[in-house]
Amino acid sequence: MNIKQAATDHPILGLLAERWSPCGFEDRPVPEADLRSLFEAARWAASSYNEQPWNYLVATKENVTEFGRLLSCLVEANQAWAKAAPVLVLGVVSLRFARNQKDNRAAVHDLGLAAGNLVVEATARGLSVHQMIGLLPDKAREVYQIPEHFEAWTAMAIGYKADPATLPDALKERDLSPRQRKPLSKFVFTGQWGQPSPFALQRDP
Repeated sequence: MNIKQAATDHPILGLLAERWSPCGFEDRPVPEADLRSLFEAARWAASSYNEQPWNYLVATKENVTEFGRLLSCLVEANQAWAKAAPVLVLGVVSLRFARNQKDNRAAVHDLGLAAGNLVVEATARGLSVHQMIGLLPDKAREVYQIPEHFEAWTAMAIGYKADPATLPDALKERDLSPRQRKPLSKFVFTGQWGQPSPFALQRDP
């Protein structure tokens, strides 16, 4: 098994087990048809009241100026590796319902659902996505004139993962480290906080 394949305690879809977030990307473009399908997958995510509060700013390496503008909206530590990705994306969320201008407490959750759809679609197409919270929202607002009540919340690097052997040592170590997750008993509770649900303690036959 690939060292990055999830060693799951219970059966899950293969695409979910395969998905991981590389820091190294190959220097080759992502076909526009694939990009359309990734955002089509995001389009069909569930959202509160079908509000669809997500918006995306996208830049590809083919357009050097636009790529540089979007890259500048990431924190320096993320710029260091994300500059190798062929596609960069800012996820912008509307924090108010368009229907009544009230605060939308589900907006960030729904942006995450859209990203989840996008990531699974990317994995099915042999692409990798590295999501980031390390960005500069104020810089993004200035660069892209993002309107009031909208905020750049996350970023994504999209492309084909590179062979870790070709990466600098720090990135190589990150991309070769086995994936780990908390067991279900640590976050699935019943009865009271911190009390594991009985099913979360069981093993599959």
